[in-house]
Amino acid sequence: MSSRLIEIFEDEKLVEKIKRRLPYLFQLAELESSRGGKTGMEVGSVREKIIIALLIYKFGEANVETEIPITEPGVDAKLFGLPVSIKTITGKSFAGVKLIWTVDAQKAKEFRDSYYPHCDILLIQINWNDVGGVYYIPLNVQKRLFDRIGKQNYIRLPKPGTNPRGVKNRR
Repeated sequence: MSSRLIEIFEDEKLVEKIKRRLPYLFQLAELESSRGGKTGMEVGSVREKIIIALLIYKFGEANVETEIPITEPGVDAKLFGLPVSIKTITGKSFAGVKLIWTVDAQKAKEFRDSYYPHCDILLIQINWNDVGGVYYIPLNVQKRLFDRIGKQNYIRLPKPGTNPRGVKNRR
């Protein structure tokens, strides 16, 4: 069974609503997650909840599972039983998104050694001074790229002695 996420992009009324409402909702998320003029990293969780609400709006509460165990890294919801990862990035660069949040170098290496793409991704790019976007990255595309370039080129480990708060993919 292929993911039904593509339906979000085929629903013209929903696309228009997303264009109108998502920037406003993400701006509220930043305000809620700010202290002393700085946006905290919890903004990602707030944005994730906004996108999950969008999935529920489109597909119905019965078809979106949100009670995901913490032991399922990278899975933020299940849509019709299939896992979905929600990623948000700010700015123009697609220099990589966090695959896992950790500052522990050993855990990062263990993650890289055992990682293989396992769910569709909804990637939301926030670019306050220009055009952002919502992108669907199907699991089969991720697997094809991963298999072609290998995990060493797909996953970028944090530099030793830094505190980047996670492991990124390269693109």
